Amino acid sequence: MKFTKNRPFDYNADGYYVVDNKLESKVSKTKVSVVTPVYNAEKYLRKTIDSVINQTIGFENIEYLLIDDCSTDSSRDILLEYSSKYDNIIAVFLECNTGTPGQPRNLGIQLSTSKYITFLDADDWLEPNGLEVLHNILEETGDDYVVGKTIQLKSGGSKIVGEHESCQERRNVSPYSIPHIFQHLGPRARMVRANVIKDNGIAFPEMKFAEDKQFFMDVLIHCNKISTTKAPIYYLNRLDDNNNSLTKQTNIMQKTDSNIKVIDYIINKNLEPEKEKMILNRLYEFDSITRLFNTGHFQKTKMKRLYYNKFNEILKTTNGLRYEFSDNFFNPLNKVAYQLFKEGKKKQLEKLFEWEKKEKVKNILIKDNLPYHVAPFLEEKYRNIRVPMLAIFKEDRFYDNKYYLEFMVYGDYVDNITDVIIRDREDVNREYSIPVQVDRGGHGKLEVDLEILNQLPSSSYAMFLRYNDYNKINIRKINDNQIEYQNRDFIFYTTIHSNVGLKVQ
Repeated sequence: MKFTKNRPFDYNADGYYVVDNKLESKVSKTKVSVVTPVYNAEKYLRKTIDSVINQTIGFENIEYLLIDDCSTDSSRDILLEYSSKYDNIIAVFLECNTGTPGQPRNLGIQLSTSKYITFLDADDWLEPNGLEVLHNILEETGDDYVVGKTIQLKSGGSKIVGEHESCQERRNVSPYSIPHIFQHLGPRARMVRANVIKDNGIAFPEMKFAEDKQFFMDVLIHCNKISTTKAPIYYLNRLDDNNNSLTKQTNIMQKTDSNIKVIDYIINKNLEPEKEKMILNRLYEFDSITRLFNTGHFQKTKMKRLYYNKFNEILKTTNGLRYEFSDNFFNPLNKVAYQLFKEGKKKQLEKLFEWEKKEKVKNILIKDNLPYHVAPFLEEKYRNIRVPMLAIFKEDRFYDNKYYLEFMVYGDYVDNITDVIIRDREDVNREYSIPVQVDRGGHGKLEVDLEILNQLPSSSYAMFLRYNDYNKINIRKINDNQIEYQNRDFIFYTTIHSNVGLKVQ
């Protein structure tokens, strides 16, 4: 049934219409407000809404605000249908398209009445107990913010987004105690105390790109203590690559202009240097170097001069900084790229990122027990690029119903290795942790009972060494090893990138 065709809406002076004036008649107090911006989302919208309705916290405890930004498909019909069935689904129609999800989210925040706020995009969905898990943690801890596991779904499999957010159960910790906390700041898998947002006047800026980044940086700046959980909360839908998303429609120059605005916004807050450095690192290293240069579009373009001019604009924002911003880079390759750019060696910079993209298995140098990737085309002072951690396969064997693996580890955090992760490539919720022994010299040993492996479903698994709670490295390997056990095949093989993988058949 079509509801919206030829139907006028009585928009208010602020340019929006609340279906059935539900906010005026609302009397019940809910625990959580869910805010969803909607624009031409008919394909997945029902799945998204149903994932909120079916939450274990009880839908009666949820205030669900869906803000439609002038959809031209059947999204408004769907919203009217659900609004007619559920008193706590509040559909809001905007009179004019804003061109950004930021304004609909801001309106959702403004209209919300619950103690906590969370966000859900109109083509994603929630784990059935996701809101209950986040809500209970905030109630128990009194923290301002909690974040859990986000699983990105693509046609080729799934992966965990931002593992630093969900690698362990943390309670009452400073945001600044998690080095990567300002990475991956999309509006997913997180719940915030509403007064943190409202009392501090935090809002999504009116930008097509980076609006969520600035918003959640602002939120974290104003949070005293936060929590994290390993529980799966949010499913990020990339099954059809979402070709209609605003991010896809925004070119790299527009994205960089937005990032420069966020940089200026953070600098103008005049934060303590160590906090500012930590926040800006993502904007300088990942958004400004990796996303400008370490990409296919940079390699293919004949207009590289535009990229260099844009990077010069970014560097102008660093003039008044109280520290050397590149000291905080996570990836040493980015620091080499920055030095090459400063010295005007742009052809070398281009070769560096071409090599980074093409040479998946790079030559290695071990010097003073520290690992380096060797870039033979660079001049000597840049040729050996430090790698934080590297693991090299030595030997493996099946013996006495066990699998044994020996390897060497080099780098800065050898003492911080905790375990080996075996993770299903198709379903990342299927993950297994196996203790590992690594001595001070970097000699590592893994021992797995075949009966444990026999419990794994048939699939293909990635294997990682884990260190510093959430960082991972592969173990480079050059041969395969296979055994049959109880009529099943266990194959430890070499991946296309020369790492250890496991197939169970």
